Amino acid sequence: MKQKFDIIQSTCVPLPFENIDTDQIIPARFLKATTNDQAFFGENLFRDWRYRPDGSKNEDFVLNNPKFSGEILVAGKNFGSGSSREHAAWAIAGYGFRVVISSFFADIHKNNELNNFVLPVEVSPAFLQSIFDEIAKDPKTELKVDVPAQSVTILSTGKSEKFQINGYKKYCLMNAMDDIDYLLGQKSKIEAWESSKR
Repeated sequence: MKQKFDIIQSTCVPLPFENIDTDQIIPARFLKATTNDQAFFGENLFRDWRYRPDGSKNEDFVLNNPKFSGEILVAGKNFGSGSSREHAAWAIAGYGFRVVISSFFADIHKNNELNNFVLPVEVSPAFLQSIFDEIAKDPKTELKVDVPAQSVTILSTGKSEKFQINGYKKYCLMNAMDDIDYLLGQKSKIEAWESSKR
């Protein structure tokens, strides 16, 4: 869903596991779907962790725990490894997450998130652990993700850390633009350049 990114302040959903791959994010059987509706994929985010084989909810999984909610998913190192399926980013966005924080992202998945209006925030392992520690103490812990300043802050402690983001992608997120929107916005410049080359 296209929406402008500025400052996102929210509680978090903690998922402190390393090497979460795209098949765990959205199982391969959902790739056969004939829709790219993010809501459909969001309903099946972490499907095999959220539900038992008989279809009943796994009450031990964090997404089924009413203590945890918010627009920020906090995950362990090496998030989004495995296949390059864009469906994983669709599922994260469709569930309602706007930000994913980890200490390392698989490159292709990181770009898929950016292309689907989910902000991947890469922080140091120590800062990531601080976030997990604060959420463990208080599930209502809030983070402030400041996109213009490229910083993330744990509001309960004041600890803050900067993160990196490609300048072009930052511009697109802050203006709710995908690649096509950006190109259309440059139409007059493109036409002027083409005319100059004739």
